Parts: sequence; structure tokens; C-alpha cells
Amino acid sequence: MENIQLHIPTKIYFGNQIFAEALKEEFSQIKGNILLVIGSNSIKKNGYVNEVIRDIQLSQKEGTIISYDEISPNPKINQINTAIKIGLGNNVVCLIGMGGGSALDAAKAIAVGIGAKTNIDEYFYGTKQPDLRTLPIYAIPTTAGTGSELSKGAIISCPKETIKKGIRSQYIYPKAAFVNPRFTYTMPKTITKETGFDVLTHAVESYISKKANTFTEMLSIEAIKIVSDNLPKLINNIENVEARDNMSYASMIMGINLGNASTCLPHRMQYPIGALTDTSHSAGLASIYIAWIEYAYQYSEEKFHHMASLLAHKICKNKSDTIESFTTFLSRIEMNKSISDLGINKNHIPCLVNNVTGSIDNDPASVEEEIIQKIYIRALD
Repeated sequence: MENIQLHIPTKIYFGNQIFAEALKEEFSQIKGNILLVIGSNSIKKNGYVNEVIRDIQLSQKEGTIISYDEISPNPKINQINTAIKIGLGNNVVCLIGMGGGSALDAAKAIAVGIGAKTNIDEYFYGTKQPDLRTLPIYAIPTTAGTGSELSKGAIISCPKETIKKGIRSQYIYPKAAFVNPRFTYTMPKTITKETGFDVLTHAVESYISKKANTFTEMLSIEAIKIVSDNLPKLINNIENVEARDNMSYASMIMGINLGNASTCLPHRMQYPIGALTDTSHSAGLASIYIAWIEYAYQYSEEKFHHMASLLAHKICKNKSDTIESFTTFLSRIEMNKSISDLGINKNHIPCLVNNVTGSIDNDPASVEEEIIQKIYIRALD
């Protein structure tokens, strides 16, 4: 039996019925001001933000909740620094991120800056790492996709310099994640399919990751089954509540995998695409995914056969079957985008290649010479 090491430091509350009680349990002991980082106006319009504020205030003995809602879909470094100043000026003692992955990631980065009493630049541009001074972070996802509520990464960008990268540390794991599927019920179709595809990519990449183990592989396969069965249902009927609940669960368990098995080349390669084009994370992933599979297949053939068979609901036993399965599924969920659809041409390739940051060693295909450039070029073809 293999040796397995897992790290799941975040306390998880999952379900529609335990949400208010969970907030009471976590926030009744917090004394001081809280900064609530919000990533979407729609969750305010739907009353979710007021609901959260009300439930926390009913349990909190002292302190005020300060809201900050200037977080864009790709969190910008200037937005993070503005929020840090607000937090420092109001002596906040903890952060809540509420929204999609952008809001949750932003809250993590803001917590780092407030705790260290500095802007985020040294962490983003330099080599400084978050430490024990980072304020406690609580995560309330309102989409089903990013898994950020259980991960140790905060992805932010600087469009001016076309840089998008992650700040990663064990100190930015949320203390608690409140996963209330009901908050995803009003997601529009575009966000539903994009975040749903993100779940699939987390499952696929954590499955073939060099850091994968028996436990994370089990979660990956479970998530692929859930996405395969439920995301197409939501494309056909966006009001399918059972499918919504299932997708929230799949997203959550892939958050566990993000912190333990991590992702592969597509995530590293999407960041420069997102920084250059200011397009969504999932759109960038979809635009390069088939090209990546074409190169990665030979390093994990049996695993790709297994995943492709789950998506296609039939046996896939070669590269052609695998590519067809993934391509067909992308079409079914309306995510069959090309890199040129995002405004990228061959002249952008050198910039994209140069702006891929972080280690790529987790991907079995990383051993291939000039693999990043090859995938970008193949995605154009």
C-alpha cells in the first residue's frame, strides 16, 4: 500500500440547511471588525450578502462588517492594495471572501497584506511568502467551480504588465468554508458552464498529476462522474436544483485535490492568456485543453482512457477515442472555444511562453522539450 499524506486544514460546512448555524458557530467568538470581500453585484441583488451579514451580526458579540465590492473577475493588484488600506484603516481582524474564485482569491491576498501591514507587491512581484501574520480567512463560494474555498492559492493579475500568477502558502488556507449550494441556484448559464468546466479541469489534472495518490485519484474520478452526469443537465435546464447541488459538491472535493495533488500545465498556461486578454479562467483553459491532451496523452494513457470513457459513457481505448470524447463533451457544455476566439494570434506566442510562471514539473508532459510553446502553437492550429 502506498504512503499517503493529506493536508485539509479548512473546516468544511456543506449543505443548504446548516448554513446559518455554521456562521453562528464560527463567528460568535470573533471580536472586532470583519472585511467582507464581494466579487459580484448579482449576489447582492439576490439578497445573499444581506443574509450573510444578518446571520453573522446575530452571532457576533462586537465589531462591524465592512464590505468591499470592487473585485473584478480577474482580481487586479491595485484592487487588492486598495482593500488592504481599507482593512488597515478599520483595524479588521479577519476576512470573508464571498463570491466566485476571484472574490475568494482576493480575500486571501488581502488577508496577507493586512496581516503584514504592507501592500501585496512584494508577494506578487518578488519572493516574499505569506506567514503567520496573515489574518484568518473564511470562504463562502457562490459558484460551483473554482474550489478556492479549500485551496492554498490566490490568483491575481497585473494587466499593465500582462502578468497573472498565484500567491501560494499554507497560511492562506481558509479557516472555514461554508458551501451553500443554494447560492449557486441563480448563476446564469455562461457562468454555470464555465465554472462547471473548471471543476472538470481540476479533476482531470489532479488525476494525472505527479502528486496524485489513491485518495486524490478517488476524488478525481468521483468529480468526473458528477460533472459528466450533471453539467450537461444544467446546460439543458439551468434550474435543475439537484444538478446544482451535485456540482457544488464536486467543486468542493476538487478544492481538496487542489491543495494536495494540484493542477498541471493548462492552469499555468491559462494565466498569461487571462492577463493578456482579460478573459475568463475557464475560457482560457478550454482554448488550450485539447492541444494539451494531445501532448499529455502519451504520458498517462490508461488514466486518459478511464476519464474519456466516463465522459463519453462508452469504452475509450486509444488516443483518437480520447480526443473525440473530450472534444464532444466540450461541445455538449458549449465550451469548445479556440485560442483565436480570445484574440490571440501567433505573434502573441513568445509573450505567452515567457509569462508562464511557477513550476511545471507536476505535469508528466513537462519532460518534453519546449512543451509550453508546442501546446500554444498546437492550440492555434
